[in-house]
Amino acid sequence: MSIGTERPGFLTLTIDGKITEVPEGSTILEAAESIGIRIPTLCYLKEIPPLTSCMICVVKVDGKRNLVPSCATLAEEGMIVTNDAPEIYAARKTALELLLSDHAGDCMGPCQVACPASMDIPAMLRYMAEGQYEKAIETIKEHIALPAVTGYICPAPCEKVCRRGQMDAPISIKLVKRCAALIDLAQKSPYKPDLLSDINKKVAIIGSGPAGLGAAYHLKKNGVSCTIFDDHDKPGGMLRYEIPEQKLPGSILDAEIEQIRCLGVEFRQGVHIGRDLTLKDLMESFDAVFLGIGNVSENSIKMFGLDTDQKGLKINRDTLQTSMPNVFAGGDIRKGLKLAVRSLADGRKAAEGILKFLKGEAVTGNVRPFNSRMGKIGQEELSLFTDSTGTNKPHVINTFDEMDKEEASSESRYCLHCDCRKKNACRLRTFADEYGAKEGKYVGARRTFVRMKGVHDIVYEPGKCISCGICVKITEKQGERLGLTFIGRGFDVKVAVPFDRSIEEGLSKTAEEVVNACPTGALVFK
Repeated sequence: MSIGTERPGFLTLTIDGKITEVPEGSTILEAAESIGIRIPTLCYLKEIPPLTSCMICVVKVDGKRNLVPSCATLAEEGMIVTNDAPEIYAARKTALELLLSDHAGDCMGPCQVACPASMDIPAMLRYMAEGQYEKAIETIKEHIALPAVTGYICPAPCEKVCRRGQMDAPISIKLVKRCAALIDLAQKSPYKPDLLSDINKKVAIIGSGPAGLGAAYHLKKNGVSCTIFDDHDKPGGMLRYEIPEQKLPGSILDAEIEQIRCLGVEFRQGVHIGRDLTLKDLMESFDAVFLGIGNVSENSIKMFGLDTDQKGLKINRDTLQTSMPNVFAGGDIRKGLKLAVRSLADGRKAAEGILKFLKGEAVTGNVRPFNSRMGKIGQEELSLFTDSTGTNKPHVINTFDEMDKEEASSESRYCLHCDCRKKNACRLRTFADEYGAKEGKYVGARRTFVRMKGVHDIVYEPGKCISCGICVKITEKQGERLGLTFIGRGFDVKVAVPFDRSIEEGLSKTAEEVVNACPTGALVFK
């Protein structure tokens, strides 16, 4: 029967101009889902009655004065619902900002925030601690194309902000990363990322330094054919010709460049752009060009036909696109970049922009994801981080220059795991990004950081809890002897196990279910 006709037990309503027919007793949220309209939720779980605690699923219903929660409002015959409107967007954003106002927890660890390449350092350390060396190198190479090289020469800004250093000594992140990379290079078949299907596009890369190598690595991963042009006999740029052998062994550089060559990247050495080939030649033969030629003069930039400003090359800092739409640039050609790891990060950023250009999409920079930050914490809170490492021995400053796999694994176990283990699955973070919510919009006293461990390696961090009630209802439904409950009133309410019992006693049989249902990083597995 077509939508809009009367059918016993069904009713029709309109959501954002779309008519739908749903069974009587359906909520607005269920009606929206039936026609592919997504309404955000945090406190909703289909298996339990509506909780209406988060209020980010609000919608507007014609004839009603106030916005209503779609998860608990029943659909009515002829109802007209608006889900997409500025006032609804604003209400949801406010609800998110109120939830974030006393959030006690970091999304990304301070080390990852400080890394110029935004590498997921905590994940690497967890894999190294567990002896999962292949997963560790996979994590590293998601962002850094030359991990062994940077393991030798990176100044390690991540270690300067390592929270472990507040109590004894920071983790030797650079040496752990170097160890992971050297373990990989020693394998008969070193790690090779999965390559997406060829998209039938070609990019010319001028310069085989860290920016050019980084761009080639990430472009090739995404199915783009790459040819690197360089005027030296061997690739590597400043890594080979400006850094002494005793600081960066040439054999290490050669080995990592060979891994990029094995992906199918073509290297053409001894080619001088401007003498043997011009930028115009490359633009005619390739779909896009990346300039990774190092620190050059303003005259050289103008020789390429590119615009300059008071800072040198005129470039979009978010996308690395120049005044010519099909020409991108990064690395030391951008004044003041200096560090090789930053040039590698530029290569990755440029690859993202080039890929959008090649696909005919708007070339926009990738926005850094929302990141809740606690900042500096007190010694009492710090001790709770320390308790979660599994080792109570003091961590001492590393005094040696190399680590074997056992030493690297041991070193990694001292990591405090400052990051959220659900940072890629936390719906609070996802919606904060989507609605542009600001963590500090409503300033109040941050809750004290607390971390509790329990059954099946479950970890509970109450400061990340939004008191949605999902876990409370699950434990009630499943007949937990103690379960979880709300304790306190008003703004002081919190979710806890009754009678100050342990989280292990409260979740004796529902640990996996409540962890999977928790919309934030409050309940996770270690």
